[in-house]
This record gives sequence, structure tokens and C-alpha cells, in this order.
Amino acid sequence: MKKIGLKEALPFVLLASIAIAAIFVPALPNFDDGGTKYNAADIGWIIVATALVFLMTPGLAFFYGGMVHRKNVISTMIKSVVAAGIVSIIWVTVGYSLCFGDSIGGFIGNPTTHLFFKGVSSGEPWSLAPTIPKTLFSLFQLMFAIITPGLVVGAVAERIRFTSYILFIALFSVLVYAPLAHWSWHPDGFLFKWGALDFAGGTVVHISAGCAALAGALVLKRRKTHMEREEVPPANVPYVLIGTGLLWFGWFGFNAGSALGANALAVSAFATTNTAAAAAGLSWMFFDVMRGKKPSVLGFCIGAVVGLVAITPAAGFVAIPQSIFIGVIAAIISNIAVYYKQKSKLDDTLDVFPCHGLGGMVGMVMTGIFATKAVNGAGNDGLFYGNADFFFTQLKAMGIAVVYSFVVSFLIFKFINFILPLRVTSEEEEMGLDATQHNESYVQGTLILHKKGEKETAIKIEKGTVEEFVLD
Repeated sequence: MKKIGLKEALPFVLLASIAIAAIFVPALPNFDDGGTKYNAADIGWIIVATALVFLMTPGLAFFYGGMVHRKNVISTMIKSVVAAGIVSIIWVTVGYSLCFGDSIGGFIGNPTTHLFFKGVSSGEPWSLAPTIPKTLFSLFQLMFAIITPGLVVGAVAERIRFTSYILFIALFSVLVYAPLAHWSWHPDGFLFKWGALDFAGGTVVHISAGCAALAGALVLKRRKTHMEREEVPPANVPYVLIGTGLLWFGWFGFNAGSALGANALAVSAFATTNTAAAAAGLSWMFFDVMRGKKPSVLGFCIGAVVGLVAITPAAGFVAIPQSIFIGVIAAIISNIAVYYKQKSKLDDTLDVFPCHGLGGMVGMVMTGIFATKAVNGAGNDGLFYGNADFFFTQLKAMGIAVVYSFVVSFLIFKFINFILPLRVTSEEEEMGLDATQHNESYVQGTLILHKKGEKETAIKIEKGTVEEFVLD
């Protein structure tokens, strides 16, 4: 049996310590308003929306897992899904407080405000969601925090160690996601006070994840297949289609749920979300055809997701017709960015920065242009309606989010690489991360065939061991 060191034991020790500390947190009764404070319809809708947003995480796993090499499917999928475990524990202990606790100078929440969910279950509702219990609001927000680090996986896939990525999820959630959420969504956050609008996560989720993805790709450097310009065939295109369907379905909760009630705004956000996704999927596919390519499943799926990303900050502030333009223009910009990225030395495996990073930026800019008080009186009128000041506010907020998320994420990756090996060895990369990181295989049976120089090799996974051998 392998000797266990401090690095192997530390994650379990930390979890056990949290579990023991949780025993001594006083138990308080759940809210009971006697039917006078909360709205049952709003509660019902936000419960459903919370479940829909959670469904996006396994949807993302299928979306990414279908596009990587077949020897890296499992390792890619688990890196997205494991965020549900890590972020949930961080959220209950300190994450929710950092995002929505008492503001410290408009930059971060007081970590002790709701430490271990203190006062959440029995306290007053969140100020901007008065018709639902604070517990439900916090769980809805948790689902956003879960999927955000999962998005970064696509940029660092096929070469990052699993344990190192777990540490990244924890540090990113505390140092990048929490500050951005506080700035943008807390009434005392400085971006919120500026009047910057982000309905469902253009800056907090997609720009932060996209810029973190760019930082991770730069720190990890290029895969061998990328340097040799080898074409890596997608492992399972139907997986990508399934993932897109789950993401599209879950995104209705993501955007329409951000209305925080069963109301007209939720209906409008639902409609703009679907319309932008449809327009972007067609835009990507038809743009490819115009450039001489054949219409592809991957093209439509990637385009639809870009449209969903771009409409996210704008969903509750723009009208339905304008969402068509938002979807079309976002898909074209991301498509062109992917084209030029493929000609560069940047190895963003699944184009996370061109799709999520740039898609989120386009969404923030489009919100600054097409937002209208006719849709949401709590919002603002954009540049299209004569308000240049709000447009420049959006640009400033976007710039701050881009710089902060990239710089801090870059430092996080550098720090992890200093204390742990961030990247797998060249031999492990050649054999595939499914086998070397997890002793599991996506391929039916136990053999994974691949080329190594002029020789054809195989990997056998059996009883917790990985064996590589040359075929005759």
C-alpha cells in the first residue's frame, strides 16, 4: 500500500475539521412567517430555478467531456462536477458571508456575518428578495458559485492535475468569485452603487471564468498535441449535444430565476434567454457555412452556449427583439476569436476565453447599449436610448472585472504551481488523465490505443494499477 504523506492527508483533515466544528454551531428554528411575509409562488419558482441551475453543472460536464480526447473524458467531467462538493462546503462555512455578508467598504462581505450559515435559516429575507426566505436565496446563489470554477476546466483540460485543480476551485471561489459577487450584487458593493448592471452573471460568472481560463492556459502552457498541431478528435459529439440541451434547459433557471420571483420580469428574462441562444446557434453555424465549412453539430452547440453567455447580464434589462441581435453578434465575435486563437500559440483547450470570456464582455457591452427601463424599471436606459453615461459605467465595470479576475487567477495558478505540481508529467499526458489521475477509463474495456512515435501502444487499467505496453 502506498505511503500516505501530508499532501494526501490534508484535504480529508480539513474536511473532517470543518465537520467537527459544525457540530458545535447552534441549531436555530427554520423561518415560520405564518403565511404573511413570503410568497408561495415565488418560493416554488425559485426552488425550481435553483434545481435548474444545478443541472447546468452535469450539463457542462457532458458539454466539455464530449469535446476532449477519449482518454481524458472522465478527468474532464469530474473536474466540473467536483465543484458541487467543494464550493457547497465553502459556501456554507464562509462563502455566502463573503458574497452577501455585511459589506466591508463595498469590497467584500464580513466572513463572520453568516459563518456556518449563522442566522440564514431564521433571519430576515435578503433585501432584494423580500418574498422568499434567505435560505432559498442563498442556495440559489450557491448554484452560480458552483458552476463558475467548473467553466475554467475547458481551458486547462488534458494537462492539469486533479488535486491541483481542487485547490484552484477553493482559492478561486474565495479570492475571485466572492469579491466580484459582492461588488456586483450586494447593495453596498461599489459596482452596484455605481449603477453597473449584471442581471445573472456576465461579470461575476462568465468574465471571471473566462479570464481565469486565459490565465490558466498561459501558466500551464501548451499540450504536446497542440505544439505538434495534431488534430484531437472529439470523444463523443452526442455528449456535446446532450450537454448543450442540459445547459440551455438549466439556463432558464439561471436567467429567469434571477428575477427572484414568479413575475413578469422572470417571463421576459426567460424569453430573451431562449431567443438569444437560438439566434447565436444559427449565427455560428451559418457563419461557418458562409466561410466554406459544412454545418456542424459542434458549431450550433457552441454558438448556442455563446448566446446564452452573452444574454446573461442583459436578460432582465433588454427587450426580446434586441436579444436576437445580441445572440447573432456574440456568436460572430466569438467565432472569429476562436479562428485566430487556433492560429496562435495559446492553448485554451476548449476555447473558454473566446466563448465565455468574450461572450460575457459582449453581454455587458450590449446591456450598456440596449437596456431599457420599459423592461425593468429598476434598471437603466442604455446608449441606444440616449444614455451614454450608463454605457460608460458598464465599460468601466467590465474593465475592472477583466483585470481583477485575470490578475488574481494568474497569481492563484502560479501559487499552486509553487506548492504543488500544477501540470501532469509528459508521460501522464501521453497516457491520458483518466488512467493516470483516476485509474478509470471512458473507453469500453480496459485498453486505450494511441500512437507513441512510430509504435502503437495500449494502456491497461486493472485493480488500481495502470500499465502501458507496446503492441506487436
